[in-house]
Amino acid sequence: MLLRNKNAVIYGAGGAIGGAVARAFAEEGAKVFLAGRTLTRLNVVAKEITDRGGEVETAQVDALDEEAVESHLSQVINKVGSIDVTFNLIGLGETQGAPLVDMEQGRFVNPIVTAMQTHFITATAAARHMAKQKAGVILALTAQAARKPYRDVGGFGVAGAAIEGFCRQLAIEVGPLGIRVVCLRSAGSSDAPGVDEVFHRHAENAGITREGFEAGIAEKTLLKRLPRLAEVANAAVLMASDRASAITGAVANVTCGEIVD
Repeated sequence: MLLRNKNAVIYGAGGAIGGAVARAFAEEGAKVFLAGRTLTRLNVVAKEITDRGGEVETAQVDALDEEAVESHLSQVINKVGSIDVTFNLIGLGETQGAPLVDMEQGRFVNPIVTAMQTHFITATAAARHMAKQKAGVILALTAQAARKPYRDVGGFGVAGAAIEGFCRQLAIEVGPLGIRVVCLRSAGSSDAPGVDEVFHRHAENAGITREGFEAGIAEKTLLKRLPRLAEVANAAVLMASDRASAITGAVANVTCGEIVD
């Protein structure tokens, strides 16, 4: 079990990717603390974990609220003594589906501002606690649009690039304290409802079927398919584990070979 005796805080754990990561972490032995704005969604994931014998707690936390994040982390520390992993997976807001020249400023800027605000708040708060224990892993998720331009993605790709830049800077500052910072870059998991919705939107704009749009992206990958939610979650397990102890300031490529490093 790669995460035995690890305490992991997951923001946005009620979402598709957050839930997949939470389940994968718990299956690998971590005690998972699910944080999000909607307790009912967190409780669904928590029940799935407890039904499989995992350890889990839930808390209503707004990952854009500095005081709420710090209060929650302090509660976790007081209860279990350490925070070993944090992963921010909250949604950044709707932005895709139109060219920049036809887009309102707010629709473009909002996901970028949200990304920087929430990652700054959660990552720096975690780093302050991890510094005391001289160990910890901070994870983030981006997409191939952070590296490769796509039409009509609005501020999504720019937000991803900003997250990756932020993680690189944080990594160099906290590395001497024993803290690793790693991004995972996915090509989009079609079994996630949010990704499926975006695919439908882009397909409609392109005048093709939703299946045809996904096939077009899959064809650009070396594996001729897109990563599943479980595959992204498994990659997160590896990056969070001590098996990846030499990896920091990096972007783990989970694009099925759409991006070739």
